[in-house]
Amino acid sequence: MFSDNQTGPILVLAPHPDDETLGAGGTLLRAIRSGRPVHWLIATKMRAEDGWPADKMARRKEEIKTVAEAYGFAGVHILPFPAARLDTLPTGDLVAAIAAIVKEVEPEIIMLPHRGDAHSDHAAVHDAGAACSKWFRYPSVRWTLVYETLSETDAAIQDSERFHPDVFVDITDHLDEKLAITNLFGNEIQAFPFPRSLRALRALAEVRGVASGTHAAEAFMLLRARF
Repeated sequence: MFSDNQTGPILVLAPHPDDETLGAGGTLLRAIRSGRPVHWLIATKMRAEDGWPADKMARRKEEIKTVAEAYGFAGVHILPFPAARLDTLPTGDLVAAIAAIVKEVEPEIIMLPHRGDAHSDHAAVHDAGAACSKWFRYPSVRWTLVYETLSETDAAIQDSERFHPDVFVDITDHLDEKLAITNLFGNEIQAFPFPRSLRALRALAEVRGVASGTHAAEAFMLLRARF
């Protein structure tokens, strides 16, 4: 699945910019640096009609551009939905928008946020993304994985929706680059012990590494796999 000689596209779904980096940045870098195409889908967008000032929208646009260039993504796909309100939208609208990108990219691997995360947008993107992994409608998809997001997955309070990792990816050679890209997200990243801090991310990577016999790793839950 993540051997460096595999070439099938990866599509990572992020409710908001930075979720993909917090949860799967090292894995994405490992794939891209081995020549594998990776696409970034951002499910929400800052919009003037939602009250966002022009300077913040311009800063977010530039931030996304800078991060995308740092990774070397094969494509960036930004959906037009408002942040923190995905659970108020008709589910079919979000599914249709994600499905269009899945059909365009034809990914072998889809990465989703965890359904039990504290932020409601994460559950909405998880459910819509999982709906786009049915083999008979999206035959390219062979692996559907769920990543963890510091400040969201660890803040969940529902025991029935806990994150139980069963897939670990060695990111030892890519952790420093992941942290450098994380730092591009400006005010979203703050000083330790804030959960979205470089020190916290390094600590989590080391804990996941200990669980899998490496110096640093990222953990995922396997939702579906086809061999």
